[in-house]
Amino acid sequence: MRKRLDKIRFRGHRRDEFLDQPESPNTSDTECSEEVQMKPQIPVREPEEQREVDGEQQSDAQAGLGSFSAPLQDDSRTDLNEVKGHLEIALLEKHFLQEELRKLKEESNVDALKQELEKERCRRIDLEQKVNDALKSRLEDSPSRTPKTPPSPSPAGSSTDKQDDSLSNNFLKRLYERFGVHIEDFRFQPEENTVETEEPLSARRLTENMRRLKRGFRPVTNFMRNLSALSSWYSVYTSAIAFIVYMYAAWRGWVIPMFLFLAILRLSLNYLIAKGWRIQWSIVPDISEPPEPSKEDLTVSEKFQLVLDVAQRAQNLFGKMANILEKIKNLFMWVRPELTQKLYVGLWVAFISSCLLPYKLLGFIIGVYAGIKFFIIDFILKSCPKLRQRFDTPYIIWTNLPTDLQLKERSHTTVSRRVQAVGSRGNLGAAAPPGLNRDEDGGRYYSTKRGAFHEVFNLSESEHPLAECVNGWRCCLINRDKKTPSDYIRHGVLYVTENYLCFESSSSRSGSTKRNKVIKLTEIKDIQKYKVLSVLPGSGMGISIATPTTQKPMVFGAMIHRDEAFDAIYSQYRKMMVIATAASPET
Repeated sequence: MRKRLDKIRFRGHRRDEFLDQPESPNTSDTECSEEVQMKPQIPVREPEEQREVDGEQQSDAQAGLGSFSAPLQDDSRTDLNEVKGHLEIALLEKHFLQEELRKLKEESNVDALKQELEKERCRRIDLEQKVNDALKSRLEDSPSRTPKTPPSPSPAGSSTDKQDDSLSNNFLKRLYERFGVHIEDFRFQPEENTVETEEPLSARRLTENMRRLKRGFRPVTNFMRNLSALSSWYSVYTSAIAFIVYMYAAWRGWVIPMFLFLAILRLSLNYLIAKGWRIQWSIVPDISEPPEPSKEDLTVSEKFQLVLDVAQRAQNLFGKMANILEKIKNLFMWVRPELTQKLYVGLWVAFISSCLLPYKLLGFIIGVYAGIKFFIIDFILKSCPKLRQRFDTPYIIWTNLPTDLQLKERSHTTVSRRVQAVGSRGNLGAAAPPGLNRDEDGGRYYSTKRGAFHEVFNLSESEHPLAECVNGWRCCLINRDKKTPSDYIRHGVLYVTENYLCFESSSSRSGSTKRNKVIKLTEIKDIQKYKVLSVLPGSGMGISIATPTTQKPMVFGAMIHRDEAFDAIYSQYRKMMVIATAASPET
């Protein structure tokens, strides 16, 4: 039995080195019970003990000693298993807590917050240091500014000096506390350059911005419409009353007070409208806009068409603004000297008048002239366009001012005309160079990529493209009467002349003219806008033309400027049909 006890191995620390279970602060009753349930008491026997089982059964004298040592062995092993279970639980909890702490550190930007907090602390300390330095400098300067009095031997004089110093210090301290914040506002600091983040391109945001711009411009447009209605005498009674009131104010010299009173009246009406009053005053009736359909009811093609409409409006708006700015720039840069000269002379007249005439008389003249110009002269000029084109100087200057795009086009045409003049001089009056067709009336040459225009389409020399389609419209001809793919669809350029509609194919067989198409306008049975693919949004990009020689109408599709081309072709078609109807013998 002694040999068996010596072979029992105690793994771990002694039991007296551990705290008892009720004394341990990190354990609980539930943990202990659970651990006991989780770790059943399974006695583990070593190989050597297995071998001596027979010897123990043979010794009868040692039976009582064996029965005493068995409970002691089970008790020690139970305690060891409990301690081992507690250690495992503690290690697992520590591991899980470390993982959670690591995840929290990764998710929260603790380091950045600490750096910002440290910067704020440094800034606060610097500000406190500056305030203390300013107070010290004020306190040091105050005794030097006060007149020095001769030292008096009496202690009463020293006490009065100390009292004066304390009063002056308290006064300066209160003064700084009262006005120190305002003084700090005048301290010069470097300007911080803040970079605004640009929003990504979004169809929804583009649509919303266009609507906001339209709503923002609505008061300005309404004001301009009312002014135009007053000038054009849309309402005779309202315009007559406004003219009489204005001329009386101009005669009395009350033009500026009248405008100020009108501004105050407008603000007062806006205040009442903001409070809920329903006040509507307008010379021209307001145009009611159709309600916008909800975005949920729109299909994909309708949404796409809405984006295209918004982009087109933005393009036209930016084009108009660019035209206005370019005209103003060209007016002051002497691009058209004859127009800028009028402005130059007018400015000199205004300058000399302001120097010689008294301001009261000058204001009276300007006010009376502005009233007569706005109410009478503009009405007559708007009613008579020919008079306006001859005598309305601001209108003549503005309409004749070119934009940069017009100047660029004019420069290109000038260069081309110079090249043509040099070519004609080199040929000494010979025929026009190959690839050019000359108009007898204007002396202009028309050509295509394959040669002279009349030669490509086998027309007379008087036939040339109209001014709207000098360069033609790129498109594809879909001839549904043909079966082969090469004849079914052709790419090329479409032209319209005075009597014909011409399509030049861009086939690889550049020398052949069989693939070109010439249609006489008077032979057209029907012409209308056409949508090649119904699944695409919008009204389509094609023109359908029916002739007697085709079973199905021919379609000119994939035209970017479809509406412009349709208007030009249809107007010329109607013109030729009227001429043909008038020339027919039945009439």
